[in-house]
Order: sequence, then C-alpha cells, then structure tokens
Amino acid sequence: MPGADPFAPDSRHHPDLPDSVRSARRPVTEEQSRRANGPDWDRYADEYQATHGAFLGDVGFVWGPEGLTEAEAGMLGDLSELAGRDVLEVGSGAGQCSRWVRAHGGRAVGLDLSYRQLQHSRRIDDETGVRVPSVLGTATHLPFADASFDVVFSSFGALQFVREIDAAVAETARVLRPGGRFAFSITHPTRWMFPDDPSEAGLVASQSYWDRTPYVEVDDATGEVTYAEHHRTLGDWVSLLAGAGFALTTLLEPEWPAGHDRVWGGWSGVRGAITPGTAILGADLVTHLQGKQGPTSLPSTQT
Repeated sequence: MPGADPFAPDSRHHPDLPDSVRSARRPVTEEQSRRANGPDWDRYADEYQATHGAFLGDVGFVWGPEGLTEAEAGMLGDLSELAGRDVLEVGSGAGQCSRWVRAHGGRAVGLDLSYRQLQHSRRIDDETGVRVPSVLGTATHLPFADASFDVVFSSFGALQFVREIDAAVAETARVLRPGGRFAFSITHPTRWMFPDDPSEAGLVASQSYWDRTPYVEVDDATGEVTYAEHHRTLGDWVSLLAGAGFALTTLLEPEWPAGHDRVWGGWSGVRGAITPGTAILGADLVTHLQGKQGPTSLPSTQT
C-alpha cells in the first residue's frame, strides 16, 4: 500500500493509495469530512459494487463482513411487524438493505452522500423491480419532517464518516416517531487499536483505544483531505444515544462463521476467530426522555 499507514484502523480500506496520497491521524472538521467522503465514495462506488455486490445481494440485508443478516439478527424488530412501517436507511449506498425491507412490506427510503452509489441503486431498482426512493444528503441534516419514520438504520453507513456525530444522532431522534427504533452497525471500536491487516500481523495492538483522532488520507499535491473516518468508543456511543433520548437495548458482536473465507479489508477469518470486527447497536426512542439534555459531548480529541 504505497503511502498507507501501517497502523491505520479498519475502514472501507483503500488497497492502493496513490503515491501523492498519504494517510495520517489528525483532526478534521465536519465540512472536510463531507467534502472528502462524498467524492471518495463516488470514485470507489463501481469497484465496491463489483467486489461486494454479490455478497450483499441485490435484495439483501447484511450487517457486516461476517455475513449476519437482518433475518437472523432481528435488529429492526419482529419481521411480521415490518410491513407498513416507514423506514429510513442512512448511508444506503446501492439500497440493498432498503430493498430487502421493501420486499418484506416496509416503506423504506434511502439517503446517501454519494451520487454514484445512488446511481447504482437506481440500476438495481430497474434490474430487480424493487424500487427504493432515495435522496442525496447527509446524516447531520436529514431532509425529512419531524416524526416521519418508525425505524432508522445504517448498515456500515454514514455514521463512521461523520465528524458531528451528536448532530447525526439528534437528527435521527428528530425524524423518528416516539418509540421508534434506531439500529446501526460500525467497525467494532476495539479494532481501532490494531493495524488494518487481515493477517496475523493485524492481531497486535499498536495504538490507544481512547485515541479518537480521525484516520484521514490527504493529497499532498493539493493539501486536500480525500477520506476521513472517525472513531468513538463503546462508551461514547452509549452516552450519545442516552443523551438523544434513546434506550440501548441490543449490542451484537457477530462471531466469524466457520468456513467463511471472505477477506474484506481488515476483516478475515484469521482475525475474526479471535476478536470482533463489527458492533451492531439497537436502541429505542424513549418518549419521556425526548428533549432532555444528556451527555452528548465526547471527550476531546487526543493527539
């Protein structure tokens, strides 16, 4: 990986950084994150769908590289109750998960920062006949009215790429109806201690779990941030959810299935047999906590 950080955290993983691009751990703003990640996903969307599309399924709901499906996990609630519910997928990509929801009777809508990913969503709509209404937007400014949805979810979607995560969680609470469900999967926070390497070399802790400094890629020729990913601890997520009026009900840490030989960035059977790579959190919006101020501020970035 020319120019890559050997101690970078698990991420979507750029296998071949150009020589002009270097990786680093440094603070970035929400604007820098957004300006970097939208175009980055536009550039990467074709490769991503070609590489992972069959694993995800055109009408499929997979929570992470381990292959745990929503049918198995039940993070959105009882499948029999999904029909007729209004559902928002934040960071929907090509809409595979939302298409699965619609195939089971839910009224799913997608939102993504990448225009190219949404073009792939439209392509798969046409190929499958299962259409997902989708909009271009960001998790920190959801273009929907208050109390519009029964469920909001994100399967390795926007949340890791957002700097102002408190705003994103507050927006989720705003568009959910009382008692609504919020579920999302992320890189397991403990993985930020390890190199982004699917081999045995990726099993040696090399940096602090509490170092929340973002992982970024910078174009030396322009000085522009071209990719940014943000780390929060499990405790941070609990505080964020509680502060926005959510009650955490579920935390899944999927084990790597026997015989599953897929390698996806830093995820592999070698690592998955020993340490979790994915965390899936589920929470309900508790009506009597709505509007209550909570501990939404995260600790200062460490350098």
